[in-house]
Amino acid sequence: MSATIAAVLAVALYRQWQRARNLQRQLRAAAADLEHLQKACARLAPAGVVQSLVADGIRPDVGPTAERKLATALFVDLVGFTAMSERLEPEILLRIINGYYQCVSDAVDEHRGHVGSYVGDGIVAYFGAIQPNPWQCDDAVRAALAMRASIRDYNAELAREGLPTVAIGIGIDQGPGLAGLLGSRARREYAFIGRPVNLAARLQALTRVHGTDILVSEALRTELDPGFILTPMPATAVKGFAEPVVTYIVEGHSAHVDIAEAPKTSARSSRDSSA
Repeated sequence: MSATIAAVLAVALYRQWQRARNLQRQLRAAAADLEHLQKACARLAPAGVVQSLVADGIRPDVGPTAERKLATALFVDLVGFTAMSERLEPEILLRIINGYYQCVSDAVDEHRGHVGSYVGDGIVAYFGAIQPNPWQCDDAVRAALAMRASIRDYNAELAREGLPTVAIGIGIDQGPGLAGLLGSRARREYAFIGRPVNLAARLQALTRVHGTDILVSEALRTELDPGFILTPMPATAVKGFAEPVVTYIVEGHSAHVDIAEAPKTSARSSRDSSA
């Protein structure tokens, strides 16, 4: 009798062990699927946002609430891209623009920012929009200087291949705005919207006027490490802003002086010669 009971218990224990083993396999598979999903989603939204959605869930009809934050917006654009796109074969154009995207995106990632979106040949990036960052202004300007250096190296690579080189314009501003997953019920993206983004885009366009590649606003200048080397520009009227905007060219940083590397276009040269 005792042998029979022992046999029954042994079978029950074996079945329980099998169920536990199967459950562990299922859990490992689910964890692997979740990790794969997080990595895939991270291509569409910042990792911190994806982790928050996984932890808290998201109602498809409402979504997470956006919040007002103090953040820094950086807008970068290719100079003369329209003319380039009209004369180059699609394969060559794709090669050039993807390399440019990589240079810019790497610089943003390396300085605690994140790429918000690609707008044609322009890229808008945010610093301090996901998590508070007391060094966001310095990080954004350092990212811009890294873009300058990276594009210089990229142009050397393009020249060796006999391909056209590229030039960029960068505008940076800091201020309050709305940050969160914004959009329709069918499609949302994490974004930071408000005056800083609008002004950063205007400053990027203004780089052509001042003949340089990096311009920052007065609001951002007051928050910067004094080691940055800046050249003030005359107040200039910009679309959408009632008062003329004071801007500053970023020449470099005293710890790594690269003034000679800043582009000296004809517009800037003529300004200097007339001074």
